[in-house]
Amino acid sequence: MENLGLHKSKLYSVILAAIGIISCLLPWWHISFGGYGGVSINGLHKLGIVAFIAFIGAGALPFVMGDKSQPYMGQEKTIAMACFGGAAAFALITLLANMHYLSFGIFIAIAVGVVGLLLLLGKISVPKSIDDKVK
Repeated sequence: MENLGLHKSKLYSVILAAIGIISCLLPWWHISFGGYGGVSINGLHKLGIVAFIAFIGAGALPFVMGDKSQPYMGQEKTIAMACFGGAAAFALITLLANMHYLSFGIFIAIAVGVVGLLLLLGKISVPKSIDDKVK
């Protein structure tokens, strides 16, 4: 992790964004046809694609803007908060628009967006390294 040169908050944001991207590929709805099988629909439909793009933006941001070794500051922090908040909001809107046949992917996307936003707002602190806890 040290070789990437990323600050801890940016590293956690990249990890959360990767989890968010994966959650958009997971099923958001599952419709069962009984003994005839069923169909799963991932998050790359309707407003889910906007959440997918927002997670991509949140993951790419530390690599294309600002100093990677410094924490989020100024406009970079605002853009990252907008990406995570927008992803959570669009996933929540999608959830509220269709409350039937829900699957686990949409809940992961909402949780990751909210956790990313809270991390950037400072409501959740970045964990200290294990070396600091041992001393």
